Amino acid sequence: MTALKATLLSLAMFSAIVMWGVGIYSADAAGDHMVSDGYGISAARY
Repeated sequence: MTALKATLLSLAMFSAIVMWGVGIYSADAAGDHMVSDGYGISAARY
């Protein structure tokens, strides 16, 4: 793997993680929506 490919892959992975985090944060901030990470774990407060 060349340095350029490794850099592009790292940038793509970092961008995906940031977008996932922003999506979870915005869904949690919406208030009336249940936040779930896709594995059945939610941030619902009982």
